Amino acid sequence: MTTRPIVVGYDGSDDARAALNWALDEASRMSAPVRLVYAFEWFAGPVWISPGPTSWPDTQARNVVRGMLTTAVDGARESHPTVSVTASMVDGPSALRLQDASDEASLVVVGSRGLGGFTELLVGSTAVGASAGAHCPVVVVRGVPRPDGQIVVGVDGSRCSQVALGWAFEQAAARRAALRVVKTWQSPAQQFVLPDMDVESVSRVALRGLDELVKEWREKYPEVVVTTEVRDAAPAATLIELSEAAQLVVVGSRGRGGLRGLLLGSVSQQLIHHSHAPVAVVREVHSDNADPGQC
Repeated sequence: MTTRPIVVGYDGSDDARAALNWALDEASRMSAPVRLVYAFEWFAGPVWISPGPTSWPDTQARNVVRGMLTTAVDGARESHPTVSVTASMVDGPSALRLQDASDEASLVVVGSRGLGGFTELLVGSTAVGASAGAHCPVVVVRGVPRPDGQIVVGVDGSRCSQVALGWAFEQAAARRAALRVVKTWQSPAQQFVLPDMDVESVSRVALRGLDELVKEWREKYPEVVVTTEVRDAAPAATLIELSEAAQLVVVGSRGRGGLRGLLLGSVSQQLIHHSHAPVAVVREVHSDNADPGQC
C-alpha cells in the first residue's frame, strides 16, 4: 500500500467532480488515500493575492466551503468505501498550494477548468502552473472516460520523457492496459530537403532508437502489451489525435526535439487544453512502485 495521498484540486465544479471520481478510481487501484484541497485566492490587478487574516474569506465563506467539502467527502466515502478521503482548505494561489501539496503526494489531479479557487484554464492557470512545478505527476482530467482504452505516451529521448515512459509503463501494468509509445519528428519543408535525404530511412532509424529505449521497460513489465511508433508529424497534433481512443495520455513536463518544454505553446499545454482523454504531465516520480525519477 502506498502511504502517499492522491491530492485533488477541488472547488465543487463539474470538472472538479470528474477529477475527484478519476482520483477515487485510481486510489482504489493503488490502495492510496485521497485528499481534497480547496484554495482561497482572489484577484486584484495584475497579481493573485492571498487573503489576509482580516479580509475575505470571512467565517461565512469558509463555512460554505467547509460544507461543500464535507458533502464531497461523504459522497466519495459512499461510492468508494475502501478509500480513505479527507479535505482541507488553504489560502493562496491554487497552483502554488498544489505544488506544495505535491511534495508529499503520489499524484495531483485537477479538472480541466473550474470556478472559485480553481479558475478556468487560461495562461497561468492551475493545471499548467501545478504541472510546471509539481514534485509528482499531475493528471488533468478531461474528455470521456475510456477505461478500456490504451495508454499513449509521447517520447523524444529527453530525461523528462524517459521519466514519463517509466511512469506510463507502471500505469499500464496497474490498469492492465495496452501501451502505445510514440515518437514524432518533422521533415523539413520541401524546399529545404537535401537531394539525398531519405525520409523513410530517417523514420526507420528513429524507430530502432525508440525500440532500444523501450527495451528495458519491456523486460521490467513483460505483462504489458507495447507498440512503438514513429510519425513524421507535429507532436501535439499527433497525441491529440491518438487521445481520442486513449484512457490516458502521458508526457514529460519538458523535452527536446518533438516534445519541447512546458511553457506557452508547448505540447503539454496544448494537450491540457485539447486532449480527448485525461493528460498526465510527469516531472518527478517518487511513488512506492515506480523507480524514482526527476527532470
